[in-house]
Amino acid sequence: MDIQTEKLRLIEWLAGLNDPKILEEFINLKNKKDVDWWEQISAEERSEIEQGLQQADKGEVREKYKKWL
Repeated sequence: MDIQTEKLRLIEWLAGLNDPKILEEFINLKNKKDVDWWEQISAEERSEIEQGLQQADKGEVREKYKKWL
């Protein structure tokens, strides 16, 4: 199976689709697959990122690494 050919066939079929229920099913499937990476990481990782952003806003990161900048 050539994936590019199958994608084109699907696009052509979807373009001609007139059934709103089927279209809604595709939209729901797409939304399930579109996952925000923020929701995929642990609470600890989110906390560390937020802490790093706060430090960057305060200029603490620049001070800490100024010898390399």
